[in-house]
Amino acid sequence: MLSTERLLLRPWKDEDLEPFAAMNADPEVMRHFPSTLTREQTAAGLERAKAHFARHGWGLFAAEQEGQFIGYVGLLHVPFETHFTPAVEIGWRLKRSHWNRGLATEGARACLDFGFRQIGLTEIVSFTTPSNLASQRVMQKIGMLRDHQGDFEHPRIAPGNPLRRHVLYRITSSPASQSSELAAATSPAST
Repeated sequence: MLSTERLLLRPWKDEDLEPFAAMNADPEVMRHFPSTLTREQTAAGLERAKAHFARHGWGLFAAEQEGQFIGYVGLLHVPFETHFTPAVEIGWRLKRSHWNRGLATEGARACLDFGFRQIGLTEIVSFTTPSNLASQRVMQKIGMLRDHQGDFEHPRIAPGNPLRRHVLYRITSSPASQSSELAAATSPAST
């Protein structure tokens, strides 16, 4: 478990299924995904999250605020092959009622710290659709840098789907490395 000022990030419980399914059925929450998820699809996803925890001792943490399930924030091994895998991804999904409060950023910072200090990761990635500016803002707030050369077609989204194109962000455990990457990304030659 991880805790922040406002969040408890913990392993999943069976009773998370109903609020998780309701969140995944919300078209606004799932706007940057190919579709909403059924209760059965959500249950399968919850089992995958539990299996990742069982295998690695960490994963996508269920997020609680004041004892209420509000979504997830965490780390997982990217479950598909593309040019930047194998890799560990940081991700989040919160109930709409908990948006715009800085909770995803707060939870993501705790997960980055956990990933670098406790797990010993050297790099963490994140990705989303170009239109998902809210998630990209979280990525930027937690210090991730856009890898413009790394943008990719998501292999689990059908060709022709407008959501297939994804932008890639990265962060390394080395501040010196991250600083030089930032300098390169912001230099006039890189624009």
